[in-house]
Amino acid sequence: MITLDLSKAKLAEDLGSYKEKVAEIHDMIRNKTGAGNDFLGWVELPENYDKEEVQLMKETAAKLREKVDVLLVCGIGGSYLGARAAIEAINGLYSDDKVEIIYVGNTFSSNYIHQVAKYIEDKDFAINVISKSGTTTETSISFRIFKEMCEKKYGKEGARERIVATTDREKGALKKLATDEGYVTFVVPEPETALFNVPPDKLRVLLLVTNPLILSAFVLIIPEL
Repeated sequence: MITLDLSKAKLAEDLGSYKEKVAEIHDMIRNKTGAGNDFLGWVELPENYDKEEVQLMKETAAKLREKVDVLLVCGIGGSYLGARAAIEAINGLYSDDKVEIIYVGNTFSSNYIHQVAKYIEDKDFAINVISKSGTTTETSISFRIFKEMCEKKYGKEGARERIVATTDREKGALKKLATDEGYVTFVVPEPETALFNVPPDKLRVLLLVTNPLILSAFVLIIPEL
């Protein structure tokens, strides 16, 4: 039971007066009857999701945790901010977890990319590249650089085991590359299931890698996780 003390809130109105309106909006969302109801698939994500894909995420994350010190999350905007918010909320800014998360693909800064490349030179690393189209400029540039580093360090086969692509189910430059290279691939949800344009399924794999007790995210809360 959660209780809320508003006695010192200095409110000019009685929040109880919103009760009926809140209940109306709640029912509208749950029953998908309001404006924009085509984009409410996220409401059911905690129960209605691809169980096989999540199982593959768990297996992939477990394998990566055994072999890497750093996970590069290569994405921009909604492709990584949701994951970052969930990871930092749960682990804090300075986590003691074995796997360190570094975010790339969200800037043109050559200094930033160079610093990250220098930092991971002597570390074992893996990459989760996240892009629905695969043509986002910042993400494409960073991925090309770190993919080349990965292949140079581990060989094509070793890199294939360390690169995970999160992209469109059927089309796009990244989907084609992932298929051609044989990367483990996860699907960016369609717009009707996306919450604030963040791919909810994807945080799960990131959180799995960074914290085996919780799993990439986000959405947040999946009963069996």
